[in-house]
Amino acid sequence: MFGKRIRTARYARWDADAVRDDLRAYAVEHLGTDGGVLIVDETGFVKKGHASAGVQRQYTGTAGRIENSQVGVFLAYATSRGRALVDRRLYLPEQSWCGDPERRQTAGIPETDRLRPNPAWPGR
Repeated sequence: MFGKRIRTARYARWDADAVRDDLRAYAVEHLGTDGGVLIVDETGFVKKGHASAGVQRQYTGTAGRIENSQVGVFLAYATSRGRALVDRRLYLPEQSWCGDPERRQTAGIPETDRLRPNPAWPGR
């Protein structure tokens, strides 16, 4: 059963930005209080293959060295009522991803997602 869910999540067509927007609205409605803070954090995901979007040999603090990995920036909202991730941005290496339209297409990265020279905060 778990394997079927993973395949569905990987291959199903869904709007990640719409899910993010719904989650953000839910977090504000249910967690919002005076004194809430936004937390920005970069993290890496060590990977074995080369097909995952943005993967290449690069420094990741997760491993503390250069590894085959993805790097992303995440925004969390935290209050006394709880916390939630409310946004994300994946770093796309310039030459190995932004300069390779076929690789982007295979990974499902739209042509409109262009160069992200560093894991800059979403919205920039």
